[in-house]
Amino acid sequence: MRGRFHSTGETAILLHMTTDTEEPTLTVDELAARAGVTVRTVRFYGTRGLLPPPVIGPRRVGRYGREHLARLELIEELQQQGMTLAAIERYLERLPPDVSAGDLAIHRAVVAAWAPEAVATVGREELARRAGRALDEDDLERLAAMGVVQVDGGGGDKDGYRVDLALFRLGVRLLDVPLSQESILTARGVLLGHSREAARELSELLRGETAERDARDVRSLSAHMQPLVVQALLTAFQRSLKEELGVWLAQSPPAGRSDGSDGSDGSDGSDDRP
Repeated sequence: MRGRFHSTGETAILLHMTTDTEEPTLTVDELAARAGVTVRTVRFYGTRGLLPPPVIGPRRVGRYGREHLARLELIEELQQQGMTLAAIERYLERLPPDVSAGDLAIHRAVVAAWAPEAVATVGREELARRAGRALDEDDLERLAAMGVVQVDGGGGDKDGYRVDLALFRLGVRLLDVPLSQESILTARGVLLGHSREAARELSELLRGETAERDARDVRSLSAHMQPLVVQALLTAFQRSLKEELGVWLAQSPPAGRSDGSDGSDGSDGSDDRP
């Protein structure tokens, strides 16, 4: 369970590659535990319009889903960056009304990417509390492979765990993504390879533009360009990914369908002639 921590953006993009069709299943207590806040905080955000109302289920019990959790995590991240509640309200008001949990995770990743790296060493019990759920050995191995958690000890129940606080909640959510660990790590490799190549080519372009300029002008241009380039790359990737997934889903027959596209003739093999 050793390895280096990875970037928040990588984990968020992998999370964004999953679907947002999950039905709301969390009670307010479960939602608060998952987000690491109090029930009172959840209800306060609801009264301020920062969270959409829950889905009312049987016995009039409110149920919350992935979008509620993603909004809570984004709000908490914005608060950690020093934004006031009024500023957070304005931020959320500018989001599209149909923003998905995956899109909210991307917003949080962008905000967290500019924060100083924060690593804490905690015990197993505190690790589970921060996760809002029990973590078995398989979960810990997966989090370690993602670079979210590192064991800090020689093995055993008294080990401490070094946790990348910016990545931890995203990593925990990836535990429920129906992708194998191998696929997640392969996807990370693809993202890293392409992002490094894009960074290299853009650096060469800027280097050519600034070859004859004063060093102060170069630093100023770099400071202005970096957030613009990050936003442009992220937006381009999101749109490209949605287009590719849309093509893939359009080409995939619905589950249970048998129209010959899977190599069958649409029959069940029986002779139903009179």
